Amino acid sequence: GHGVVPGTVCSVEGVLDMGYVMAGEKVTCTVRVQNTSSLTLPYSLQLDSLSPTRDRDRQEIPAFLTSSVQRTEVVGTQNYSGLSVFSVFPTEGELEPGKSQEFLVTFSPDHESLYYSDRLRVVLFGKQTAHEIPLKGAAREHPMFVEGGVPLDVPVESLAVTAPGASQEAPRAGWSVCPCAEPQEPVKSLLLLLEYVDGGGPAEPARAELRLGALESPLLAAKKAVEFSLDSVPELERAGMELEVPKGALDRGQERRVRVSWVPPRDLQVSDPPLVTALLTLKGDTTECYRVLFMARVVSA
Repeated sequence: GHGVVPGTVCSVEGVLDMGYVMAGEKVTCTVRVQNTSSLTLPYSLQLDSLSPTRDRDRQEIPAFLTSSVQRTEVVGTQNYSGLSVFSVFPTEGELEPGKSQEFLVTFSPDHESLYYSDRLRVVLFGKQTAHEIPLKGAAREHPMFVEGGVPLDVPVESLAVTAPGASQEAPRAGWSVCPCAEPQEPVKSLLLLLEYVDGGGPAEPARAELRLGALESPLLAAKKAVEFSLDSVPELERAGMELEVPKGALDRGQERRVRVSWVPPRDLQVSDPPLVTALLTLKGDTTECYRVLFMARVVSA
């Protein structure tokens, strides 16, 4: 006889990032799997969040005690409604030799969170995992977002008040109050770290960036642009930091990267690295403020 190894090729390698979507709306993405073998392959698609063998009682450090960079859990925030955040269709079938099958992955969050995640598995013959695709996505209540740096606040969902009658006027958990908006809006903090590598010779400037975006939504009748501005530019320049595009406007569906670079001045005291605080303001259907801490330091190669 002849032994045949079942082989498949997946169109997605690595993480499938569904991006940002308005809470209550959905976005879809297509994943294609091709059968490269001479066998007919029975398949099924499984989500870790729906696995009956998922260890829900495993003792781990709570997600809200670690930064988003340090989190290792596969299944992240889930919908309040109990319905799956991620879904896939079809979920089972057969792949003929040389043929391919497209699967529709849907991301449908029902509340704001930056930590939606799951894992999709393509399983052959009911037991052999051919592909593992990490899924991630984020949802906003307002059609704008800021990404980058290190978040300094506790994730909102870890301290959210869900009791009936809870005040909707109070700032959300983990947020302080923005002095730039009227009425006053909550403000969140981000740390943007600029590390200049000192190797004894010519070195590249330290660089970091923030990614700003304006979301599209069929529920928004007006096509109003999102305006952004960053204050404290003179203080940044005095610290040797060069900032690109400190203010501007974003149309719906547009993104922009605000880049900053830093070269240490000759009279820099290594024991006293520059730390400049600036307020990033976004104005769309509402006003959102972010306190950005620019920290620069010299590190050895």
